[in-house]
Amino acid sequence: MSQPILLLNCGSSSIKYQMIDSATEAVSAVGLVQKIGDAGTGTIDHETGGETHHGEQHFADHTEAIAAVIDMFSQYGPDLSQAIAVGHRTVHGGDAFLSTTVIDGEVIDKLVELSGLAPLHNPPAIQGIRAAMTLLPDVPHVAVFDTAFFSDLPAEAYTYAIDLDLAQQHRIRKYGFHGTSHQYVSGKAADFLGRDLADIRQIVCHLGNGASISAIAGGRPIDTSMGLTPLQGLVMGTRSGDVDPGLHAFLARELGMTIDDIDTLLNKRSGMLGLTGRTDMRDVWAAAEAGDERAALGLDVYVHRLVSYIGSYVALLGGADAITFTAGVGENDHRLRARVAERLAWLGITLDAAANEARSKQPRAISTPDSTIALLVIPTNEELAMAREVLQAIA
Repeated sequence: MSQPILLLNCGSSSIKYQMIDSATEAVSAVGLVQKIGDAGTGTIDHETGGETHHGEQHFADHTEAIAAVIDMFSQYGPDLSQAIAVGHRTVHGGDAFLSTTVIDGEVIDKLVELSGLAPLHNPPAIQGIRAAMTLLPDVPHVAVFDTAFFSDLPAEAYTYAIDLDLAQQHRIRKYGFHGTSHQYVSGKAADFLGRDLADIRQIVCHLGNGASISAIAGGRPIDTSMGLTPLQGLVMGTRSGDVDPGLHAFLARELGMTIDDIDTLLNKRSGMLGLTGRTDMRDVWAAAEAGDERAALGLDVYVHRLVSYIGSYVALLGGADAITFTAGVGENDHRLRARVAERLAWLGITLDAAANEARSKQPRAISTPDSTIALLVIPTNEELAMAREVLQAIA
């Protein structure tokens, strides 16, 4: 029996969505709404049955955008009235939501209270939730939290070395993000290796425009790179990742920058964009190969930071059975994976160059059989993981 679930991922000016049949795990529709809240014309693209349907209109807010999504389903299918639930990707659950949660008024109030922890991410998600619950009132709505997988990090990993009373009062701690992806990929890696998840030590590298890395022992995370916000950790497309915390005071004192100026700099004008002027790693590689010194430096910084985290996590785990690459960059950038493997050769890791360069959408090993640690590429599927979480929550 068909059990479709509509999955919504609301950004500040966009909505990504999918319809997945939770019974067969088949995708029946994929869509994207862009330029929500812009003064000009927005776009919506709805793909179903092998065809893409394009629309253009002004979207004043997420309510109008969700209405346009529903209209696309009405015109072109599949039948949205058959959906058994709506799942909402929600970035920050703080310490209040430790697992996927069916949404009601109290949940929304709590999400509003937590918005200060993720001011760039939670408010648009809340807007989307309210709009969808108004327009689709007859099905349960479920919040799937990026932070949930990391909710039971050890205290030694999530605690910042600041005034403990202040930290506890204001919920200041490492939360971690991309948890849905890390959980899904670590489970798939265990399946691929034919090992019990409880018996292996893994490092998962989620490398996309946003990037994070986790150390997972026995299926449970013991550390991850993102922190109170998604800004901490690896070098990303536009985010700096780790910087000296004193940088904020320096920029304010020496340049007169406001806290909002600094926040914008580190979140939207840093990372590979700040280093190289580019966010697409394919463009960065092309520029580096053409002799662009900034692009070459950007790649060096990116790899240095990633290798530093991997080495740290190998130490925390007391060794590793697998290092897995996932997400857009992790799954597709064979040159980056080769550089990382070369830097980790001292661990006894050996790369299978042909396997690494072969393009595939399937889980695969890119290390040789005698490699001390398996190097894997496992495509992530956050939407499928969300659908599974939603189905479990409403069961």
